[in-house]
Amino acid sequence: MTAKKITGSQALILSLMEEGVDTIFGYPGGAIMPIYDALYDFDKEVKHILTRHEQGAIHGAQGYARVSGKPGIVFATSGPGATNLMTGIADAMIDSTPLVCITGQVASPLLGTDAFQESDIVGMSIPVTKWNYQITTPEEIPEVMAQAFYIATTGRPGPVLIDVTKDAQFGKLEYKYEKCKK
Repeated sequence: MTAKKITGSQALILSLMEEGVDTIFGYPGGAIMPIYDALYDFDKEVKHILTRHEQGAIHGAQGYARVSGKPGIVFATSGPGATNLMTGIADAMIDSTPLVCITGQVASPLLGTDAFQESDIVGMSIPVTKWNYQITTPEEIPEVMAQAFYIATTGRPGPVLIDVTKDAQFGKLEYKYEKCKK
């Protein structure tokens, strides 16, 4: 009997839940809609705070992190949605606020082609994050999410950014989560 496969989007939400996430701030858009669709199935376990702008979402996540002592989580779509997070990410880096920022991205075959709302958010965020990573296959999601939480919360806390291509969100994987301890 083979293990049941789930989508990358479902794996991402389950990974957040494994890390104790109960609140997410965000503003939806096309490139992150598969993750939002998966989040709908967990609306009893995870509260989503819809903001009017991505900058409101990032600052809301910062406030949540400072008050709760847990990492703030924020969702944004690709392109201008992702770039609207930059001020809050820089502020979180300066203030040592743990954040896990998750952005949607165009499908991996379109990377580097100047596709609609494609931006190199990983490249742009290098100076203002502790770590960032672009997920291009669904199998990467559990391990990368575990690393993101570990890096955001250990040593000097700070923001991490995980950019997830649309094909990784739709793709299937056999889900297994293991918290990062290195």
